Amino acid sequence: MFWQDLLDRTETRCSICGKTSPLIASTLAVCADCIRAHPSKALPLIMPVHAETRREFGLPTAPPRVADGVHCPICANECAIGEGERGFCGLRTSENGRLIHLAGKPSAGMLSWYYDPLPTNCVADWVCEGHHQRGYKNLAVFYEACSFNCLFCQNWHYRQARPSSSRLMSAEELAEAADARTFCVCYFGGDPTPQMSHALAASRLLARRGVHICWETNGSMHPKLLDQAVQLSLESGGCLKFDLKAWDENLHLALTGVSNRRTLENFARAAEYIPQRRSPPLLVASTLLVPGYVDVEEVRQIAAFIASLDPTIPYSLLGFFPHFYIHDLPRTSVRHAEEAVQAARGAGLTNVHIGNRHLLSRDY
Repeated sequence: MFWQDLLDRTETRCSICGKTSPLIASTLAVCADCIRAHPSKALPLIMPVHAETRREFGLPTAPPRVADGVHCPICANECAIGEGERGFCGLRTSENGRLIHLAGKPSAGMLSWYYDPLPTNCVADWVCEGHHQRGYKNLAVFYEACSFNCLFCQNWHYRQARPSSSRLMSAEELAEAADARTFCVCYFGGDPTPQMSHALAASRLLARRGVHICWETNGSMHPKLLDQAVQLSLESGGCLKFDLKAWDENLHLALTGVSNRRTLENFARAAEYIPQRRSPPLLVASTLLVPGYVDVEEVRQIAAFIASLDPTIPYSLLGFFPHFYIHDLPRTSVRHAEEAVQAARGAGLTNVHIGNRHLLSRDY
């Protein structure tokens, strides 16, 4: 029996409504209903938690908003960086009124990479051409920065990386890692968003070698950068995998520290390219089923949004495992996952899948 299972757990009291439940994360101490219904009370309690989680790793506690700061347009945070400060992702600073890229430009990416034999544990594996490419491999590129601050981050160790102490790799060096058996490249992290210039430069070189270009992202990049990413995936046979973490903006803020407006706008923007290539799917969506927070109603709303764009867009629902600052919730239950699938189909989607089934627990 896993320690996360319900019967072994201590209940947490919601700081607003007072109810107790094992489906309230102690770090947040606010239930999902109160976050959605009373954001003016909930968010002032939760956002300081985000600030503390970033302070621990020496990262800016919030996107800088200096009145005469240098504007960084790369992601939805739209940082205005004061002299000598760093942007939210930690990769940009301001010097003499100029935006300085400490990493993420084509000549210097902060990342690690490895080969992943195909088929692999990819969000889109169930609809991807790579599933059938046995004997080939994926070039998995982990970008060590992010534009979000997810309290349940499964790869939080990237926060320990620093441009000043990491070995930075050029786009050309990364592209050279591909060989004759490299079928695809997938950028993830962290997130590729803060280092899109580097990823796009590497992708252009890799695409010339016949490598399929894939992205796993929170979708918060500037729309013009998104367009370039979509075009590379479209032409190479790759795909974009958007992680739609929540529908309600306040719940998204509570879980990630950042609004989901740009993500949803960019998802809709990417969907406009679907008629140019329907097979294999160009656009894939996924949602992590965080017990107590990303519930069936959240999934229903996300699925309705996706279906309004194109009901055939593949949607993968992922099992949650307690990690990082959300460490005391149970794993996603079988019932939660199956009810979410039915809700997504009921909202109009025709291609819904449960990923990470091995993480699912007994019902609660």
